Amino acid sequence: MSTRPRPLSPHLQVYRPQITSVTSITHRATGLLLAAGFVLLTYWLLALATGPEAYLNANAFFASWIGRALVGGVVFSFFYHLCNGIRHLAWDTGRGLEIEVARRTGWFVIWGGIVMTVVFYLLVFGVFRGGAS
Repeated sequence: MSTRPRPLSPHLQVYRPQITSVTSITHRATGLLLAAGFVLLTYWLLALATGPEAYLNANAFFASWIGRALVGGVVFSFFYHLCNGIRHLAWDTGRGLEIEVARRTGWFVIWGGIVMTVVFYLLVFGVFRGGAS
């Protein structure tokens, strides 16, 4: 057996990031964030079931800047993962695998996740609720 180390793939040191590699890595990262989001949801539900004091403490956490950032990240992760999952379903049927189509749908996934997150926040925080009181 040889004791020389095996050569490593050039990996990220050589290759430029492409939209397909960026969306693939982001898909994995958003999946991890969604798992963390379920932990946050469980914490909130347990606080709700525990009583008013625990619920107020949980709401205070989610109202803080770090809580809002975490929830925002989870919401974006949900919409991004949803869009990219649909893209992967299309790929499973053999559609959209051409380089130009994959590039366009990659950008659609990124912008779709951003737009859906913004619209969700506008709906949740009442921007569209206006009208006469």
